[in-house]
Amino acid sequence: MTGVADLCVPDVTFDARLREVLRSDVEFIELIGDDLVAAGGKRVRPTLVLLAAQALGARPGGAAARWSDVVDLGVGVELLHSASLLHDDLIDDADTRRGQQAAFRRFGNVVSVMSGDFMLSRLLVLLSGLPGGPALTRMFGQTASVICEGEVLQFQLAAYQEYELRHYLQVIHGKTAALTELAASAPAVLLGAPAHVQEALATFGREYGMAFQMQDDLLDLSGDEALIGKPVGGDLREGKATLPVLALLDGPHADEVRAIVERRAAQPGDVERVRTLAVQSGALERTRDEIRRRARLAIRALDVLPASEAREALSRLAQREIDRLN
Repeated sequence: MTGVADLCVPDVTFDARLREVLRSDVEFIELIGDDLVAAGGKRVRPTLVLLAAQALGARPGGAAARWSDVVDLGVGVELLHSASLLHDDLIDDADTRRGQQAAFRRFGNVVSVMSGDFMLSRLLVLLSGLPGGPALTRMFGQTASVICEGEVLQFQLAAYQEYELRHYLQVIHGKTAALTELAASAPAVLLGAPAHVQEALATFGREYGMAFQMQDDLLDLSGDEALIGKPVGGDLREGKATLPVLALLDGPHADEVRAIVERRAAQPGDVERVRTLAVQSGALERTRDEIRRRARLAIRALDVLPASEAREALSRLAQREIDRLN
C-alpha cells in the first residue's frame, strides 16, 4: 500500500519552491528562511494540500501549470504556519523549534517578528498569482484571524481563570484545526471543485485537526516523557485546562483541580495528582472517546470523494490518531 509520503511531491521539489519564495537580499531573513527549509518538520499541512489536490484529480507530472499551482498553495500554507511559529516562539519564550535554537534567541525579537511578517507578505504575493486568488486570499485571511484570536483567547482565559469547554474548543480550533481545515479545503477552491466537496474537505481538515490537538493535550498529561520527548504537565504549569482537566472540573474533585490549575502546578506532585484523578474518574478515557469521534467524523467526510490512493492516505492520517490511543 502506498504511504502518505509516496503520494506527495518529492521534498526536494517542495523545498526548492519554498526556498525560492523566501529568497531575500537581507542576510538575517535569508538565514531564517534557510533554517525553515533545513529543519523540515513533519510538513503535515502542506501534505494535506498535496493529498487533497490529488484526491480531486490533480497529479504530479500532469498539467504542469496546474500542479505548480498546487505546490504554491502548499508553500502558502507552510508560510502562514511558519510565520505563526516565529511569533509564537517569542510569545512563549521558547528555547528551540524543530531541534534548532528559536529564531528570536539567535537573531533577536525584532528580526524574528519582522521575518514572520516577511513570510506573510510573501504569502500575499504568492496568492495573488493563483487561480481564484481573491477567494483564496479571503480564506487565508480568515484563517489568520482565527489563529490570532485563538492565541489571544488562551492568554485571556488564563488571566481571567475561566475554564469552559466552549472556550477550549475555540482555542484548539485556532491553534491547530483552523490551519488543517484551510490546508484540506483550499485545493478544492483552487481546482474549482463543487461547494459540497469544498465543505466536506473543510470538515475533514477541521475534525482531523481537533483530534490531533486533543491527542497532543492528552499526551501532555498522560504521556511517557521518554516517548514524547518533553516533560509532561506543561499545560498545567501554564494554567491551561485541556479536555481531561475540564472533565475533572465538572466532577467531585473540581475544587482541588481548579486550585492546581490556578496556581499553575506550582507544588511537587500536582501534575501526578491530576493525572491520577483523570485515570480514576474516567476523564482520560472520555478524552480518548472524543478523539475517536472526531477522527471518525473526519474519515466519514471523505465519502464524497472518489476512491483513490490519495483519499486513502488522507483517511489514514485521521485513523492514525485513533491508532495512537492503543
